[in-house]
Amino acid sequence: MKFRADSFRICELPRLALTDGTIEAIKWLALGLMTLDHVNKYLFHGAIVGIFNAGRVAMPLFAFVLAYNLARPNAFERGTYARVLKRLLLFGVIATVPFLGLGGLVWGWWPLNIMFMLMVAACVMYLLECGGRVRVTLAVLLFVVGGALVEFWWPALTICMAAWHYCKRPNWFALLLWMASIAALFLINRNFWALLALPIIFLAPYISIPIGRTKNLFYIYYPAHLAVLWVCIRAI
Repeated sequence: MKFRADSFRICELPRLALTDGTIEAIKWLALGLMTLDHVNKYLFHGAIVGIFNAGRVAMPLFAFVLAYNLARPNAFERGTYARVLKRLLLFGVIATVPFLGLGGLVWGWWPLNIMFMLMVAACVMYLLECGGRVRVTLAVLLFVVGGALVEFWWPALTICMAAWHYCKRPNWFALLLWMASIAALFLINRNFWALLALPIIFLAPYISIPIGRTKNLFYIYYPAHLAVLWVCIRAI
């Protein structure tokens, strides 16, 4: 029996091609969900279940935005990785002060905030992009060690890596790994609400949202909103 290549088109996966405005809109959505989640966590001790559930969507959206931007054509050649890594390190360090001040961490410092998680993921992607046995080995070691230190641990890093791999070349392995790593957040979140990020992401290419890019918005906003919450808690 002979099969034509057309017979398998149903199995072809969509390439994610989003406008800059739509990517910005996803970032704003993630920022809003993160803010509500943190207000609920630090001011209301997680008492509002609906906000807690909605907040689970934020991190996978942030991971996707990072992965999508680093997977853009010629991102490596344009020095995008270096710029992103410098910003994540700088603002991750700045955010550490209010992040530690808000409390609720093991040993007073663990895990490190989400900026460091994104930084570790971006560094692993960079090493893989460079290629070579030594760099790939370093990437694996960084994934293992870094995943033990950052928020959302190895599932979060895997989400970033799988999304990056899928954005570069859509394939079933990357998609299934992406889905499985988000589902694995159940071990942390105790629910599967984070999976709602996927329909948002895969519907996004069909929507064009005319929002201008706000440079460094996320980097500045993250430590700033933690500082505001810290001040509010100390004032209560």
